[in-house]
Amino acid sequence: MTLESDVADLWERYQAGLSAAETTRDDDAVLDAFLEALEAGEVRAAEKTGDDVTSWEANEWVKRGILCNFGLRETEPREYGGVTYYDVLPLRETADLDARGTRNTPNGTVIRRGAYLGSDCIMMSPSFVNMGAYVGDGTLVDSCDTVGSCAQLGEGVKLGANTLIGGVLEPVEDAPVVIEDGVSLGAGCRVTSGFRVGEGSIVGENTLLTPRIPVYDLVEEEVIYGHLPAERRAFTRMVESSVGDHELFEGGAYKPAVVATDVEAETLEATRREDALRE
Repeated sequence: MTLESDVADLWERYQAGLSAAETTRDDDAVLDAFLEALEAGEVRAAEKTGDDVTSWEANEWVKRGILCNFGLRETEPREYGGVTYYDVLPLRETADLDARGTRNTPNGTVIRRGAYLGSDCIMMSPSFVNMGAYVGDGTLVDSCDTVGSCAQLGEGVKLGANTLIGGVLEPVEDAPVVIEDGVSLGAGCRVTSGFRVGEGSIVGENTLLTPRIPVYDLVEEEVIYGHLPAERRAFTRMVESSVGDHELFEGGAYKPAVVATDVEAETLEATRREDALRE
């Protein structure tokens, strides 16, 4: 039996009504082995199947394993920093981070079980990484950042302070939020609902990226939804809304949109200067 087949069997029994109170030691061993595989980066909630950022696909069996870990464990009192909290899982052990050169500052960096952090990552406090998330080598998770369940962050990603990377757990066939290698997100950005950001893009602060907001790609001269192509500089602008025709909107109404252009040389230089802070 493989881990995937063990999870598939457990998922079928869970869907048929298996409860946390009815699990066996063997079931618990499968749940634990699955979390260990996530934390080691051996399995991931999504994978890229082609060259383009749109080719990311969910690994349904992995997302099912995560749902089993939520649904087939009892909520228990747990201790962290002298505080009792209640959850189905303890926080992730971090002893392995030292060997990877990854650091997390005290008083508020929370890494849940089932999250992967690569080598030379930095987690500033307070920040939170949820189950099933993958944080690639050399990535910076800044203060007040959240990396949601199953989110996939590539190598050398920079999350500005107060940035939200949303989680996508259900339905299992939906790919989670993806931030590819070398992406820089300015402070206060929000990336939600399975949106995908292409490699090397630079996103201005306070930009909302979600499949419901159009991206006006001035490079290819097209309007797209759900992703930002690679090597783009993106920022928020307001465009006319159809509801502006309503008599209640005197003077017109507007809605947010994302404008994407080529990455300019001075923007790249400013991003490189930030690298010195991480040495």
